[in-house]
Amino acid sequence: MKVIEIAWYEGRNIYSHRPCIKLELDLEGYSDIPSNKIKNFNSSLLQILPELREHRCGIDEEGGFVKRLNEGTYLAHICEHMILAIQNRLGIEVKYGKAREVNGDRYYIIYEYKYKKTGIDTGKLAVSLINSLIKDEDINIDEAFSKLKNTLKSEELGPSTLAILEEAKKRGIPAIRLNEGSVFQLGYGSTSKLIEATVSSNTGCIPVDIACDKLLTKNILQRQCIPVADGEEVKSPIQMLMLADRIGFPVVLKPRFGNQGKGVLVNLRDEQELIKAYKTIIKEYKEIIIEKYVEGRDYRVCVIDGKVVAVSERIPPCVTGDGKSTIKQLIEELNKDPRRGEGHEKPLTKIKINDELKNYISKDSYYLESIPEEGQKIWLRENANLSTGGVAVDYTDSICDENIDICVRAAKAVGLDICGIDVCCTDISKPIDGVIIEINAAPGIRMHEIPYEGQQRNVSGAIMDMLFKNVESQIPVVSVTGTNGKTTTTRLISYVLSLAGHRTGMTTTGGIYVNNKCISKGDTTGYNSAMTILLNKDVDAAVLETARGGIIRKGLAYDLADVGVITNIASDHLGLDGINSIEELAFVKSLIGEAVKDNGYVVLNADDKMSMSIRSRIKSSIILFSKDKHNTNVLQHIKNGGKSIYIENGYICLENNEGMTPIIKVKDIKITVDGKLEYNIENAMAACAALIGLNIDLKLIRRGMKNFYPDEEHNPGRFNMYKINDITVILDYGHNIEGYKAVLEGAKKLRCKRLIGIIGVPGDRKDENILSLGKISGENFDYIYIKEDEDRRGRKVGEVAELLEQGVRQTDFNTKNVSIILNEKDALLEAIRNSRKGDLIIVFFEKYEPLLDIVKNEINMNKDINIKEALTCV
Repeated sequence: MKVIEIAWYEGRNIYSHRPCIKLELDLEGYSDIPSNKIKNFNSSLLQILPELREHRCGIDEEGGFVKRLNEGTYLAHICEHMILAIQNRLGIEVKYGKAREVNGDRYYIIYEYKYKKTGIDTGKLAVSLINSLIKDEDINIDEAFSKLKNTLKSEELGPSTLAILEEAKKRGIPAIRLNEGSVFQLGYGSTSKLIEATVSSNTGCIPVDIACDKLLTKNILQRQCIPVADGEEVKSPIQMLMLADRIGFPVVLKPRFGNQGKGVLVNLRDEQELIKAYKTIIKEYKEIIIEKYVEGRDYRVCVIDGKVVAVSERIPPCVTGDGKSTIKQLIEELNKDPRRGEGHEKPLTKIKINDELKNYISKDSYYLESIPEEGQKIWLRENANLSTGGVAVDYTDSICDENIDICVRAAKAVGLDICGIDVCCTDISKPIDGVIIEINAAPGIRMHEIPYEGQQRNVSGAIMDMLFKNVESQIPVVSVTGTNGKTTTTRLISYVLSLAGHRTGMTTTGGIYVNNKCISKGDTTGYNSAMTILLNKDVDAAVLETARGGIIRKGLAYDLADVGVITNIASDHLGLDGINSIEELAFVKSLIGEAVKDNGYVVLNADDKMSMSIRSRIKSSIILFSKDKHNTNVLQHIKNGGKSIYIENGYICLENNEGMTPIIKVKDIKITVDGKLEYNIENAMAACAALIGLNIDLKLIRRGMKNFYPDEEHNPGRFNMYKINDITVILDYGHNIEGYKAVLEGAKKLRCKRLIGIIGVPGDRKDENILSLGKISGENFDYIYIKEDEDRRGRKVGEVAELLEQGVRQTDFNTKNVSIILNEKDALLEAIRNSRKGDLIIVFFEKYEPLLDIVKNEINMNKDINIKEALTCV
């Protein structure tokens, strides 16, 4: 078995609505060999991964997978279960997976992941394990798992970040990971916020710098009459001893810049201990503070947005003797608590045995091999940080008003919106009799969210309340797909939203637009382009053209849309990316309808059979559109309380169970060219439905439809008409059978003497589709120029042109009226040169701008022809 290809999907995709990895495999002759026919395979596998004994494998009984193994199951299926079991052993909760045959020995496995690198390496390890079992070779499973754990540790999120992400999920706020660390964007566009653990986009850089400088923090608090421990910076050992004499023992030595209690040496009771501590700390830290050691309990007060939201007492780690076990054995037993992890991944952290711990217990003449008496409590560290093994007990309801006031003033003095304040005092419920030890930016919140004892506090909820307190709702997201019409529909929706005052972000086959400005040209209908819009802070409404290829290759960039639009589903791109039938294509497109909010809408074409076939997959409300008021789907939908858009008496109308409302006269919609372009009537209805789903006022919709022209400003490359002397040129992106038919149907309604076609098609279409386009052209045009795209998509030069010519010859077309000019610019120039008065030339282009330049040069203009003038001339 070998890995051929690995792909991953960070969002919803055609395989799952969760992040997953696709592992494509070659079973190298083992596709039909069951596990029970491979010597020692089953027993060795269960020995390596005993977790598999718990897998049910679709059988509603314990040991279902083992039963399948014994009966004889196949390697791809086994690999899927192994991948999930390995991740589970690492502490990653995943359960979704499936294995599917592609062809012969080719299989793919889809499986859920939480961390990408770990997930990919887990898949590779499962394959390696299977190969070693087949060959009966030894594999160092402990070493393999150790590498996996290191990979996981490098990309695993901390508990504070996870708590905030979970809170965002509860509120329906999407999260996008921006790096391999803990930086996330919460929400989309202009209302989004950034977090890095518990540092927010509201957190100032200077306040963080202040909090990181313990000496500066101390000075600022002191000036605000907030109690702090007496202390200064240590410049030399002699000066340190003089300061200790002034302050009075016991004292504390700690780094001026540090975190998580690292390097802090407390309760130094005499000069000998102080000098010893200094020699230890100076090895790692150059700037050191000495301050008075204050007796008391260690409290952490969490202040968010000027409010105390949680208080915990932190208790240093300790063990209790049983009269038999050594201190080391007692620590090992304590570390077996399932709540303790290696780092921050669990509520508590394992106690690490190091020099700091050994030095601390030696103060009371204890060593790791000492056996404490039964019931004797041995403290293992002076500081109570959770990162060094301490525990937390909730005291939020106990803190008194005076201490709340001090902590709030301290947070404001430093300027932090989220901070953890370390207070040392006898009792937090009484006016402070101690001091503030330090203030922490990016405080850990797991001690409050999951305390060792006491009530859980929703600190992540308080952070979210602060971040989004001035945000009424998330920006609207509209996703548009379909075989034809999606670009025009996307542009029209975006245009009307702009009229409504939104700064729209839009992705199309023509480029990425932010607030009507193109920031990137090209076919931008995939995952990365959509992400550009979702991450842009200037965008407060996103309209995303979402193409089939992008859906298949990367899934969706967004989580859930407010409105999903499927204009139609017709045969196109079949044979690509494993999609070989229109039913499979409909399954891909249906993802746009599935990934819509519960209170959102899905817009479907009631005149399109395949669009209607996916209704059962959609859970949110549906708005249907149809050119026929009496369409049975429309009538039933209205009867069931749904909304529908249809044509009646020349008007686009909206109807639901409350009645019918005319929206706009079809002839007033500019992109329909006085009602002649049927397909743009459909696109206008789809856009109307989407805008109604967004609750846009009908007056604005009407205004937008009247002012959105089929020109290079509003809808470039979609039936753009230009007058050159006595001929008319139409530039259109039609690139499939339905697109050709629609444009030709509209063009025939315009007055012209001869209909001239400059035809071409992308090379990745099936031969029969290319032949069909040639045949359609032969049946409709009076003269044909055959050209080819520069990007032939795997075809040889002239291959597509030859197929198109064959298609033309299958009709009664006069072959003398066919010219093959492979370069589309040359073809257009030749067509114009040979044109006659009253000719209408249609160019189905690959690249719009070069042809537009030719047209402009021909009409000797420095600006675009006004579409109203062009329409007057045809």
